[in-house]
Amino acid sequence: MIEVKNLVKRYGSHTAVDHLSFTVEKGQIYGFLGPNGAGKSTTMNIMTGYLGATEGEVLIDGHDILEEPEKAKKCIGYLPEIPPLYTDMKVGEYLKFVAELKEIDREKRRVEIQKALTMTKLQDVENRLIKNLSKGYRQRVGLAQAIMGFPDIIILDEPTVGLDPKQIIEIRELIKELAQEHTVILSSHILAEISAVCDHIMIISNGKLIASDTPENLEKQMSDAGTLYLEVKTDKESLQTMLSEISGLGKWSVEEKEDSCIATIEEGEKEDPREELFYACAQSRYPILMMQYKKASLEEVFLELTEAARKDAERLKNNRRFGERRKKKELVKEEAKEDESNL
Repeated sequence: MIEVKNLVKRYGSHTAVDHLSFTVEKGQIYGFLGPNGAGKSTTMNIMTGYLGATEGEVLIDGHDILEEPEKAKKCIGYLPEIPPLYTDMKVGEYLKFVAELKEIDREKRRVEIQKALTMTKLQDVENRLIKNLSKGYRQRVGLAQAIMGFPDIIILDEPTVGLDPKQIIEIRELIKELAQEHTVILSSHILAEISAVCDHIMIISNGKLIASDTPENLEKQMSDAGTLYLEVKTDKESLQTMLSEISGLGKWSVEEKEDSCIATIEEGEKEDPREELFYACAQSRYPILMMQYKKASLEEVFLELTEAARKDAERLKNNRRFGERRKKKELVKEEAKEDESNL
């Protein structure tokens, strides 16, 4: 459906998108995550034809967004971070204008407009000027123009900005409804929102793709995913003996407290060994004071991956600076040698 190949966007010496490649399959909701300045909006603007790329290409249903912009853009509905609204128009007038721009058949325009109004719950404000609407309603109008004509691909950049909690839930339901017949790409800073609606998550940092997988698989990749904490009222040696007799446990360690011991057990062959540990403790007559199974949240996944990417980028930058200083020193030495030979 969408192929992004070796995409690069530079602004002078600054690289906003750095050799980015990924594929978006049909009929799924993709979450696009990244810290501020990571290159999310720049990538979306290139994918929709708002910006040109320095290098690389974007194929929309087989059409190059730069070489065949008209055919490619017909497949896309786009809601930028700041909705492109004409605030002196009424809501209905604006959506009629959008329908004309998208070349929707004249006979179908009214039906399509009413459908968009209903899905975004804008029927009550159809005859109001956009400039008199709240920020939340303006966001809805922007969403209505994105889905007008119901293209195969719908790209939403921060679609819930300015909405109240009830409206956010309604937009989530709308996105899920759209995904039944459309491919949706969603950018957001609200990680709970991404986790709640997305089938697949792509995380970028410093313009590079650093992770691409389902929310569940991303959580499993974390170092503390599937970690079990077990507090038992017994001595350290007895607990260690019991744990060593259970096959399939991951790496574990035991910390001794005043009247109990806490075992930290990482995920092993047994993804969730709580039942077997319960029966082992019962057989040994060790009272269980606490048993907690912890999985990494999407927030933890995001923070760990982006922090690692930031450190890698900083290390690469320092290496380049070191290399440049070294070249300068070598150049100075060579010039000094030439001066000595000339003397």
